[in-house]
Amino acid sequence: MTTLIKNLLARKQKLIEQLGVTEDADERDQIGRQLGQINTALVFLEKTEPKSQERPLDDPMRPSEI
Repeated sequence: MTTLIKNLLARKQKLIEQLGVTEDADERDQIGRQLGQINTALVFLEKTEPKSQERPLDDPMRPSEI
C-alpha cells in the first residue's frame, strides 16, 4: 500500500470521526464532499496500482514473457 493511499485512508477516518460529533449542517455537507473526493481518489488509485503479484514493467524481478 502506497503512502498516498495510507494518507487518504487516515484522512477519511478523521473525517468520519468528525462527522460523528458535528451537528452543524454546513460542516456535515463539507465533510461529505471531502469524503466523496477521497473515495473517488481511492477508487482511481485502486484501478491504477499494480496488484501485489504483479510487478511494474521496469522491475528487474518481473518474469520475462516468452
